Amino acid sequence: MDANHVIDYLAGAGFLDENQAEDLRIDVGNSGQDIAEELVNFQLFESKDQFYATVADQMGAQHISLDGFDPPASLLQIIPAGMARLHGALPVGIDDNGILVALANPLDPQVVEDLRFALGQEIVPAVADSEKVLELIEKHYGADSAGMDEVLSQLGEGGENLELSPDQLAQEANSAPIIRYVDLVLYQAIKERASDIHFEPFEDDFKIRYRVDGALYEMAPPPQHLQVSIISRIKVMANLNIAERRLPQDGRIMKTISGQAIDLRVSTLPTQHGESVVLRVLDRSSVNLELEALGLKEELFTYIIDTIHKPNGIFIATGPTGAGKTTTLYAALRKINTVDSKLLTAEDPVEYEIEGIMQVPINESIGLTFGRVLRAFLRQDPDRILIGEMRDVETAQIAIQASLTGHLVLSTLHTNDAPGAVTRLVDMGTEPFLVAATLEAVLAQRLLRTICPDCRTAYEPNEAVIAQLGLSPHELGDKDFCTGRGCDTCNQTGYKGRKGLYELLDISDSIREMITDRAPTVVLRQKAIELGMQTLREDGLRNIYDGITTIEEVLKYT
Repeated sequence: MDANHVIDYLAGAGFLDENQAEDLRIDVGNSGQDIAEELVNFQLFESKDQFYATVADQMGAQHISLDGFDPPASLLQIIPAGMARLHGALPVGIDDNGILVALANPLDPQVVEDLRFALGQEIVPAVADSEKVLELIEKHYGADSAGMDEVLSQLGEGGENLELSPDQLAQEANSAPIIRYVDLVLYQAIKERASDIHFEPFEDDFKIRYRVDGALYEMAPPPQHLQVSIISRIKVMANLNIAERRLPQDGRIMKTISGQAIDLRVSTLPTQHGESVVLRVLDRSSVNLELEALGLKEELFTYIIDTIHKPNGIFIATGPTGAGKTTTLYAALRKINTVDSKLLTAEDPVEYEIEGIMQVPINESIGLTFGRVLRAFLRQDPDRILIGEMRDVETAQIAIQASLTGHLVLSTLHTNDAPGAVTRLVDMGTEPFLVAATLEAVLAQRLLRTICPDCRTAYEPNEAVIAQLGLSPHELGDKDFCTGRGCDTCNQTGYKGRKGLYELLDISDSIREMITDRAPTVVLRQKAIELGMQTLREDGLRNIYDGITTIEEVLKYT
């Protein structure tokens, strides 16, 4: 079961108070343990069985034990393999009311609706041990590729369907094989820990690619004639206009996949050969929005805590798209999200919903811009404000005004390093003396891939690579270097997971004077290094020497 779903449910039913709920979230986030086991550890339930029985009782559903349960083949055929894995749904019986299905996440009503719609039959949810549900699905429904081949064979051959009417498009998008195929693609992407899924039409083929740990991997492409049906299915799921193919559209899909609550941010783009669609995967269960979980060094962690507890000032996270800036700021917000503090955020779009924070999605098409929202914010009596991104001089000036009137402002910028953020603000048109007066700190960050622990091996890099790092053999001494050979765990890439690199610019008095004097980035950077700033490259070297990442990754991102 999705931990957040369970905690919200139990809190709403009066089984948990606010403090217990918060403690549980932190514990589950840090330990990664099954929520049922965690509840037993907290002594809220005597056993996992008692917990599942309580959930069933609250839902008015049946609680069943799967110990020794061996479903017959005739029962398994009711739900296709891909659909069973995607929804975490195991058929356990049939009665007068419909198909009795044990669900990995019975608290999500959307799962029952999706199954009912796709199968065209009544579904009766049952509550069982989530881990056993998933184990039995894995055991009885075989390998992923078999499921994909089965669905593709059902889709068969066909001609290009670009000229279909909106009604025909909707009919195609809601056909069972297309639903199953798209569901399987999503399931596989989540299983591979993908952060983005790309559907890309070309002249002669239709590609589907996943981005895992920052790198793109191609999956077996579907027949090209299914391009429009697949794109239409995604647009139906995201409540977009399937007849509009000439303009870009943005939407959102909220789904439970194998018991995990997943948000998918959908973006369509009209291209020469049809619509390209990218889904950004926001897995709420895997992203741990706790500052402790970001892998910050102790002094950096302490500094950020001190900064975000200041009554006013501006704290900026900077770096390229996908560097984890928003995650860092969300984690910081969680730390200061207390009863005695009013928090407001303006985001485009809202990525993760956090209890107790007023979050406003920007909508340029109706004139709801960052500037307009921020001006309204100042009349809402906030203590802290998060601005999704400082895009222009108007946003920057309002952020400075908010800081000067006693608010703490958190925001992001796109610059290559921490000192560059100062110059960017001045280049936008903000007065240097105002930037100097309000800016408290800039945190530059990157996400780089970490070596797979299962195939990590020591190796000797050649001199040319070491020279690229700007190091001499004398500086290296007897330091060790590691790389990943590639194994089944990491799909032969040698990498698994990612880790942050950080560079913190503390705005000290001497830096403030230089900002007021319009000092260039190079000079600011040099002064910051003299004052003890550790650069992204230096943080990268530390991670290389600790055997966490490779030289190639550090050279790529710093």
